[in-house]
Amino acid sequence: MELNAFSVGQVNETMEFERSRKAPPETFPALPDIPGVRYVDKEFLALEKERMWGRAWLYAGHVDQLPNKGSWFLTRNTGSPILVVRDMQGEVRAFYNTCQHRGAPLVTEDAGESRGFVCGYHGWSYTLDGKLTAVRDKRDFVDLDFSCRSLVSVRCELLGSLIFLNEDADAQPLMEHLGPMARELEQYRLEDLRMVDSRSYDVGCNVKILLDAFLEVYHIKSIHQHTVDRFLDHRGMFVTLWPNGHSRMLTPNRRPDWKDPGTLGMPKIPTITEVPANNNVSYHIYPNFVMPASDSGIPLLQFWPTSDTTCRVVSSWIAPDYDPEAGNTLWYTRISNWERILYEDLQFAPQIQESLESKGFRGMPLNYQERRIYHWHEELDRRIGLNQVPPEARVEQVLHDQVVRD
Repeated sequence: MELNAFSVGQVNETMEFERSRKAPPETFPALPDIPGVRYVDKEFLALEKERMWGRAWLYAGHVDQLPNKGSWFLTRNTGSPILVVRDMQGEVRAFYNTCQHRGAPLVTEDAGESRGFVCGYHGWSYTLDGKLTAVRDKRDFVDLDFSCRSLVSVRCELLGSLIFLNEDADAQPLMEHLGPMARELEQYRLEDLRMVDSRSYDVGCNVKILLDAFLEVYHIKSIHQHTVDRFLDHRGMFVTLWPNGHSRMLTPNRRPDWKDPGTLGMPKIPTITEVPANNNVSYHIYPNFVMPASDSGIPLLQFWPTSDTTCRVVSSWIAPDYDPEAGNTLWYTRISNWERILYEDLQFAPQIQESLESKGFRGMPLNYQERRIYHWHEELDRRIGLNQVPPEARVEQVLHDQVVRD
């Protein structure tokens, strides 16, 4: 059920059930251990990279990064150099940053603005919509068909003001892929939210180690004793699992009337409904996008593999009525507080990686609170192909009856 279809009474009743239960619900299945090899085995991680990361919808940036026709930025987070551009018709497009002559890059900076692209190696020229328009010494080529030499495009679709890419040309359309989540996210008016800030953190661990931490609140009494645990009631948390690996986690505040003091005086998103406005809701777009939304600004987290044993966390903020020229001190304080919480999650990651590589790590016995992690792994196996996952690494598919499909 969507949050805006929930009554406040239903939400409170569900949270009270979660607080008072003495065991998982009777309908909840036992979760087999997640095999440890899924975090360290090179052959399995190569399958993950090819079959999942190379075919997933991945957040690339915000439309504020493309303010004008001809604006562009370069992203490498997907593992490929991809050029995202606003063409002369105002449409957002994406292409591999790869000249169709001998593969040289079209741009070498991280961002810029131009009326087209010229390869710096041999001067081949392209329009903003990827068409080849000019070739130096054209007379020396035999039967060169310009129409067959356009830049190779990458699937590019918008979720409000958020730009998503997919290197799979046959991928399901983004909004269809998001399913029930797409309808719920309409209340946040993402198309109206401005870019506030973005920064990244390189961490010495497999990407799943950190991603797992943002799919549960089981850890907050240990890691966040002086921050998040002071105002969130993790025992009242409830989860919704959606198709395609997506999910939502709703965690109540310890006091119903509690408000984050760091948001006082900030503009609100007026269309947000009562439940997410007064509780902590976090959305997960599979595989690596986490959005703990609020009514006065939304952090966007992405977790990117940079190798089998390293990753990059990108933390961005979007908000209503944000003026980048105002030098807002409220935002400076809010982002500093958020970064403190983020560092609490990052602090043990390299040591966890070291432990996972030891003979002491065999697998993960997940509990009911951690079911979003198991849901993530089930989806990974489906994307790889259930019969393609090595038996010693395979996850049993047990959560199908727990998934909300409409």
